[in-house]
Amino acid sequence: MADDRDLDGLRVAIVLGTSAGGVGRHVRSVAAGLAGRGARVLVCGPAATEEQFGFSGTGARFAEVDLADRPRPVNDAKAVRRLRALLRGADVVHAHGLRAGALAVAAGARVAPGPLRFSRGGPPLVVTLHNAVITGGRTAAVYGALERVVARGATRVLGVSPDLEERMRSLGARSVGHAVVPAPAPRTQPGPAVRADLRAELGVGERPLILTVARLAEQKGLPTLLDAAAVWAARTPPPLVALAGDGPLEAGLLARIEAEDLPVRLLGRRSDVPGLLAACDVAVVPSVWEGQPLVVQEILRAGRPLVATRVGGIPGMVGAAERPAGGSLLHGPESDAALLVPPGDGEALERAVSRVLDDPSLAARLGSAAAERAALLPDEADAVDQLASMYRELTDTRR
Repeated sequence: MADDRDLDGLRVAIVLGTSAGGVGRHVRSVAAGLAGRGARVLVCGPAATEEQFGFSGTGARFAEVDLADRPRPVNDAKAVRRLRALLRGADVVHAHGLRAGALAVAAGARVAPGPLRFSRGGPPLVVTLHNAVITGGRTAAVYGALERVVARGATRVLGVSPDLEERMRSLGARSVGHAVVPAPAPRTQPGPAVRADLRAELGVGERPLILTVARLAEQKGLPTLLDAAAVWAARTPPPLVALAGDGPLEAGLLARIEAEDLPVRLLGRRSDVPGLLAACDVAVVPSVWEGQPLVVQEILRAGRPLVATRVGGIPGMVGAAERPAGGSLLHGPESDAALLVPPGDGEALERAVSRVLDDPSLAARLGSAAAERAALLPDEADAVDQLASMYRELTDTRR
């Protein structure tokens, strides 16, 4: 690690839009780390993000900017003007997310001749892309335009998964790298009594407990989880599927659970995820797409058997990135730390989870491999190291 004050006086402006979880937690973590290394950090974003994540409690300053979750021409024009004033004194700007990145480009760019060509009039701009565009139609066209703005206007683009990195290269980004987005270290580890207490709270008894922790949103593949749960309901005893999180799909999911009498319980947003992981028999991540999901890192740290979809950055996180798609599901405790299935395939998800529930030795091997894999993942200090090195490079080059 570099000297504790190696960023002394460097003015870093961080821009983010709306965030309900992972991105905001990551920004809070790096803001604290950069401030601890002597940087003067300013976080710019919606007021709700400061209320939820408390950036100003990390040693950073916070400035409210109304960055909506979707394009709104009048609001976006105001946000660009506000950002232009806030970013004027920064040595480096780092935007998180596609919309935040595009607005940051607009705030610090001079439009040059040619379609979507920009020359940087402000400080170096780094943009981290945390999510893929998984919708279609007009929305996809709008976000495709934003991708081109970021690719042409950012000094450097970081992606949380290989597919995002390749997408930016294909769009002509001048410099593309891999983002390090570790889960914050847990403050405490659940004690031995937590498993029994939480299982008693949920009324599981001797039934298997399947856990999914996710925002109740389209990206998370939750209808596929319910498809699998309909088959698990015929097992003896039927497992309980606990789904921790909230979001826009809550009413629709609950209606289907009740209509089909599925063995699924919606727990709402929980602050005791480490305890829930300790209580479960297998954790499931059925997402349509993910980058470096914090919950996968938490599952690995907890040493729990994991069944997840082969999407985005998940294969690399569990040690399966180089395995051919037709390979076996498990290579052994030194290799993959999860069973991976295709997204949207309820039958494959059901079979993989059933394998874990029916084979205690497989569950034990997966849990052991998960803990070993967790020890190899980068931590919060590694993320700050990456950014500190990159910021110094960009500002030295500019000088």
